[in-house]
Amino acid sequence: MAKAELSVSAVQLSSQADVPENLERARSLIKRAASRGAELVLLPENFAFFGAEADKRALAERLDDAQAVVVPALQAMAKESSVFVVGGGFPERSADSDRPHNTLLVLGPDGLPLAAYRKIHLFDVELGTGGSYSESAATTPGSSVVVVDVAVFKLGLSICYDLRFPELYRALSEQGAEVLLVPAAFTLHTGKDHWHVLLRARAIEAQAFVVAAAQYGSHPGGRQTYGHSLVVDPWGTIIAEASDGPGLASAVLERSRLESVRKSLPSLQHRRLGV
Repeated sequence: MAKAELSVSAVQLSSQADVPENLERARSLIKRAASRGAELVLLPENFAFFGAEADKRALAERLDDAQAVVVPALQAMAKESSVFVVGGGFPERSADSDRPHNTLLVLGPDGLPLAAYRKIHLFDVELGTGGSYSESAATTPGSSVVVVDVAVFKLGLSICYDLRFPELYRALSEQGAEVLLVPAAFTLHTGKDHWHVLLRARAIEAQAFVVAAAQYGSHPGGRQTYGHSLVVDPWGTIIAEASDGPGLASAVLERSRLESVRKSLPSLQHRRLGV
């Protein structure tokens, strides 16, 4: 009988402005996850660099650039640990040199790229005591909904602020997504009230597993992130959660659980609105 499950780990980091150090920490946690049986490892948004926007622009690279730093590092991590690696959000050059994409890259265990997703929804908010952010001032949004086949599941790709837009996840569902990936750097201010609720809601609505890798702690510029990397099942039950600090949230995604939920409550088949 064909295998019908996938072991996953969501990595929780506290990335800073030092790219080599951040990549080494990511590599170490990917190795740890693989040693514990993970087949797919998701890194959070800003895993390679979490610092000033001007420096981020300078670090932006093309996915096929021979002089790149981040993509070759991800490829090496995937090959070293023989796992699927998902780099959850890093600066990729766009047509606007001042505004790179925030890009997620999926790599196979052989290090070859399988899919790329550019963050669609950009975080432009005034949070009062929680700070103000204008991601669009330094980032070019993407426009494509991306689903990719990995092992026995179809993965729907998203990044952080995308989580607040259920229409994206509906579109992913319509393309067959069964696992939703949500790498993030959720602020402490919003995360403490919204992170768990939104992730569970997306899982319930899409009747899909959700794997969410988060940044945690203090970062340059006074940024504070919430952490709590999670894995949620299609019923909305949290089946793994990381503690405070760097670490892992690991679980086995079972196709039988997905099929049981979708059979017992076939809401995906009952949708009537054409939007």
